[in-house]
Amino acid sequence: MKKPASMKSLEDLGRVRLSKNFFLRDFLHSEIAEFYRIPNIPDDPELAIEAGRRLCEELLEPLQATFGRLHIRSAYRNRAVNGFGNANKLNCSTNAATAADHIWDMRDADGSIGATACIVIPWVWDRERQAGGWQNLAWWIHDHLPYASLCFFPKLWAFNIQWHERPRRTIRSYAEPRGLLTKPGMANHEGSHAAFYPGFPPLAKAARLGQ
Repeated sequence: MKKPASMKSLEDLGRVRLSKNFFLRDFLHSEIAEFYRIPNIPDDPELAIEAGRRLCEELLEPLQATFGRLHIRSAYRNRAVNGFGNANKLNCSTNAATAADHIWDMRDADGSIGATACIVIPWVWDRERQAGGWQNLAWWIHDHLPYASLCFFPKLWAFNIQWHERPRRTIRSYAEPRGLLTKPGMANHEGSHAAFYPGFPPLAKAARLGQ
């Protein structure tokens, strides 16, 4: 599949279904791209679709099945959009650092693929607004899902959730308490963390395409 060269081909690309409830179009919105009029179109659609399907099927679908509708804050950025954001200090890392992360269609330095979306879970925000409440969700995800990395933000407990074929399993936060919550090798990394999220629902089985 080639990069879209017409409005019709872009419409067709946006209609690609990544999972039971998500289409590629859901992830192409970028405020940087919209405000500065930079087309946020995948350079390698096939790779973007491959990585995006894994993100949706393994992480986003189970979250939505368990907690209800997700709000997608931001997700895919192509090289041009991300590079502009980095050069103009718009909270974007370099393209090399963002490969297999927000740049779904660019392999990282190890040749691996990955995809990230920044999402809000309204169920969690409505319930866990106290200081540090993001940690309860972080530990629930840590115990239930094959995430690669998580990074939390103060507003609405929005967070980046990454699927990667070589998951690091690290959790960081810009919300208080800021910094590193866990990574492999830390004493808190293994075992159950259920004491942190009482009242959270059990993991629901997410429907797959064709079911």
